[in-house]
This record gives sequence, C-alpha cells and structure tokens, in this order.
Amino acid sequence: MKAMSKRDLARLERELIACLTDACETAKAEIVGFSWLTHRLDPDDFPASLRITWVFEHEADKTVALAGAAKGRMLALTAQALDEAGVTLDHLAWHVRFDSEEACSRTHAGDWNRRLQQQR
Repeated sequence: MKAMSKRDLARLERELIACLTDACETAKAEIVGFSWLTHRLDPDDFPASLRITWVFEHEADKTVALAGAAKGRMLALTAQALDEAGVTLDHLAWHVRFDSEEACSRTHAGDWNRRLQQQR
C-alpha cells in the first residue's frame, strides 16, 4: 500500500485514538483485570503494521479473560473501533495482542516502549 501523507496519518491517528478509547472504556467496565490498550503502526506499511495491544494488570487476569468470552468481546470491540475509524483488516486477530503490566515489569522493567517495539 502507498505511504500515507502526514495529513492522512494525523487524521487516522485521531480517529483510531478516539475509537479505541471508547473500546477501552467499555472493556474496563466489563472485563475483570483489564487496564488499558494501545496501538502502534508504521505509516509506510499500513495497515499491515497495525498492532493493538490489550493490557491487563496481572497475567492471571489475562489468562482467565483469554480462556473465556472476554477474548471474543475484546476482538469485537476492536473490530467495531476499527470499523468506526474506517480501517479494514483481513485478519483482525493477527493484529491484536494481549499483555500484562506484570509481564512487562518482569521482562522489561516496566518499559512499555521497548516491550511494544519488540512485539512486531
């Protein structure tokens, strides 16, 4: 896909942030242990580079959520947010990651920037 202009990238980022924030707030009210989410993308390789990471406080909460209906709910919230932002992906689940504050503290000393860069 052709690289995005700075203006288009800025618009997309605003849309993604707004839509994913709504998904995050909904999930915080519904899913035990869920804390926050974030996204990363490379404008030169969009949408293939888009990664959305759902973060739990503890590994145990993440494990329980992924074993139950919460995983489907998070994927549905992600799909809804991306649809609202005008982003189409062929294989949504490939773009979604699940993580925890506990794991980041243990392996990256709480450095989320470094951890997320390594999760490409």
